[in-house]
Amino acid sequence: MSPPQRRAARTPLPDGIDGSRIPAHVGIVMDGNGRWARRKGLPRTEGHAAGEEALVDTAYGALDLGVKWLTVYAFSTENWRRPADEVRFLMNFNESLLLRRRDELNERGVRVRFAGRRDRRVPRRVLRHMDESEALTSANRKMTLTMAFNYGGRAEIVDAVRAVVAAGVPANKIDERAIRSHLYHPDMPDPDLVVRTSGEYRVSNFLLWELAYAELVFTDVLWPDFRRQHLFDAISEYQGRSRRYGGLEE
Repeated sequence: MSPPQRRAARTPLPDGIDGSRIPAHVGIVMDGNGRWARRKGLPRTEGHAAGEEALVDTAYGALDLGVKWLTVYAFSTENWRRPADEVRFLMNFNESLLLRRRDELNERGVRVRFAGRRDRRVPRRVLRHMDESEALTSANRKMTLTMAFNYGGRAEIVDAVRAVVAAGVPANKIDERAIRSHLYHPDMPDPDLVVRTSGEYRVSNFLLWELAYAELVFTDVLWPDFRRQHLFDAISEYQGRSRRYGGLEE
């Protein structure tokens, strides 16, 4: 059973943020760790380590705003192509980050979940700690923090289609609803806003099915330097846009 969740005083909204238009779901492609480290003359792994504070501050900033769902790209299916020592560091780092932070997240009412393939490439102990963290925080609903880990948008769609076929759904009954119901987390709403750091202008196989109508915001800030204020700036930009979903503006 989860411990009693602390009652925190309501945080005043930052200037320029409309409290009635907070995005329900924000996705973040956390990019730029390697470049951050290189600019400082450090190993790439130091850039990944420096991203922890960015993740924690951004997550708690989203929590304070009332964002209900936050999904971050922690490790992609393509990241296995990186040097073995960097992959090994990322596995160990994500595991240790989880162990350091999950009790704190639980106390704040955050549900921790993972999206991605749980195949033999992921060490068993990492999978075990993922399962333990999900079980520990499963009753929380203040915000859901989803770690896209060993995740690829195309892989998710392939896995969903395989599941539909395995369920024996006739071809003429396969539609968007059928596929969506077999995604990694069918209850997760589509992201309203997706932010990518480091000045890159691409989605890199992140939430391909889900971001069909997401607003995209790109920033030059490298991920280790990203903080809640940068998230607030992205949400302010999001609130200045008109979301028509293929229709016409009223």
